[in-house]
Amino acid sequence: MVALAYGVAFEGVEPRLVEVQCALSAGLPGFGIVGLPDKAVSEARERVRAAFGALAIALPNRRVTVNLSPADLPKEGSHFDLPIALAVLAALDIVPREEVARCVALGELALDGRLVEVNGALPAALAASEDDRALICPKSCGNEAAWIESVPVLGAASLREVVDHLTDRAPLARATPGAFDGAVRPGCLSEVKGQERPKRALEIAAAGRHHMLMIGPPGSGKSMLASRLPGLMPPLTPREALETSMIHSLAGTLPEGGISRQPPFQEPHHTASPAAVVGGGRGAGPGQISLAHNGVLFLDELPEFSRQVLDTLRQPIETGEVVVARANAHVRYPCRFLLVAAANPCRCGHLADAARACARAPGCGSDYLGRVSGPLMDRFDLRLEVPAVAVTDLELPAQGETSAEIAARVAAAREIQARRFEGLEGVRVNAEASGALLDEIAAPDAAGRELIHKAADRLGLTARGYHRILRSARTVADLEGSARVHPHHLAEAISYRLPFVAGG
Repeated sequence: MVALAYGVAFEGVEPRLVEVQCALSAGLPGFGIVGLPDKAVSEARERVRAAFGALAIALPNRRVTVNLSPADLPKEGSHFDLPIALAVLAALDIVPREEVARCVALGELALDGRLVEVNGALPAALAASEDDRALICPKSCGNEAAWIESVPVLGAASLREVVDHLTDRAPLARATPGAFDGAVRPGCLSEVKGQERPKRALEIAAAGRHHMLMIGPPGSGKSMLASRLPGLMPPLTPREALETSMIHSLAGTLPEGGISRQPPFQEPHHTASPAAVVGGGRGAGPGQISLAHNGVLFLDELPEFSRQVLDTLRQPIETGEVVVARANAHVRYPCRFLLVAAANPCRCGHLADAARACARAPGCGSDYLGRVSGPLMDRFDLRLEVPAVAVTDLELPAQGETSAEIAARVAAAREIQARRFEGLEGVRVNAEASGALLDEIAAPDAAGRELIHKAADRLGLTARGYHRILRSARTVADLEGSARVHPHHLAEAISYRLPFVAGG
């Protein structure tokens, strides 16, 4: 008779329930695992054998066959150790078969029988909840998985504790959710001296999730400004926090089992590979753009990124998701992020300073920024210069609005957008509005149409650029509390389209 246990495989952020079948049969003694296991899953038989030895359990002098069903779904990762061990224990009638079948198990086995922490506990709990089963996982994963309140989560420190629980000798206590990660990114916008125009652009970007490009000489404060953007954004809603935490759980970056309400801030180095930024590599895992879901992706030194990396961003920016296709994997990850990029005006960075510019100026500027394709440049809603700050300004005390004051206006604008897009699937902020919806919420009056038509002729706006100006203008109006988009809203939105980097 076949004994059953249940584990989880991951297709992107989607958990797939896996039925772990174990049968004992006559023949030469052996331990085989089938069902498209990767190397880590195949090696589970050695870890299970050693863990059984630590519990003084001997494998029978028979053929042990474990099948992971569905057999055509690739199985990857050491988290299959625990369900495989439970299926074998059930086949040996050491633990009740019906009790094992009522649980989803997740965890890696150490050779002494300890349960080792693994990634993916949060989506695994979701899969267990959808199938109306309990989840057994390593104790260190319990606080994370317990955020799915509809499923009993049982954290165990060792295989022995799991056996004692299933045999009712020492039932495991139900895990409790970990603490919210309330850490706030340090730094206040009032600490940035000068740069009032870039600060205003940051406010608009945070309010409507508009992509932003800053161009300025070295030391002008571009990175400092970008790092303060998450402090202007409202905390993630429960839905957004769960979406983001599912991705970070798979990547193993969720902080101590606590779901974070802070928008993530990812800043990959310009030497990062396409797989690191977009996703892929071993197991087709999530990349930086997915880890930045519902938060900020900051690309410093934008032209220094490889052309391949930059061009792969174009489709995810528009669709809000990325499909990682590999020979043995085809997975989908959400990646609805706010892209903020910074660049020097040229390779030396001093294009505007005749005394310090290199011998190739001004041609070096167009060559350097020309590394960024026109189609990608066209996807930045806000493009502005960040001038150098005078030393005398640096000596002045911190002044201007604090991040908290600006964040209050941003939160009010986001609340307006939440009411406006209530009930609409896939639209949460102005940057996601398109088509007839955009025409309805951002239609300019006669004076506004005349203004934007002149701007289109002068700047050579593409259709995408025209619509992005309308979206930005709608956000400016929301920050002002205006029900309609007026010409001065459009004028401010147009002013953030730099002609010399318009890409068209």
